[in-house]
Amino acid sequence: MFYRQFYSELGKLLFGLANVDGSISNKEREALKQLVKTELAPSEKHTDKFGTDAAYYTEMEFDILEDTMMDPEQAFDSFLFFIENHHSAIDDRMRQVTLKVAKKLADKYHRTSKKEKEFIKKLEAKLNLLPV
Repeated sequence: MFYRQFYSELGKLLFGLANVDGSISNKEREALKQLVKTELAPSEKHTDKFGTDAAYYTEMEFDILEDTMMDPEQAFDSFLFFIENHHSAIDDRMRQVTLKVAKKLADKYHRTSKKEKEFIKKLEAKLNLLPV
């Protein structure tokens, strides 16, 4: 259950990051799918009752938020709130992969914008402040 929640929240983080400028490009959508496939899914061993790799909840949540047009900062803050409340379950691998995919996604469309850099800096600070 926790891993599905984590990846859903990661989808919120990545949605907030991709949509911080008010729109999501096709390059960002494709990059998200590729990041889930190459960075998240290979190392994730947890599945749901249907056999779906928990990492794909990132992509599902991203799509849902895009359809509902959630505020990007609210989505981003949801992830920060989640990791603060579940810090004891967030291991070093999860912290590293979170930062890695966030940086890669931000860099996909015309390089990382000023607002994306601010989001990443805030994320990095929060991850570094979490108790180990």
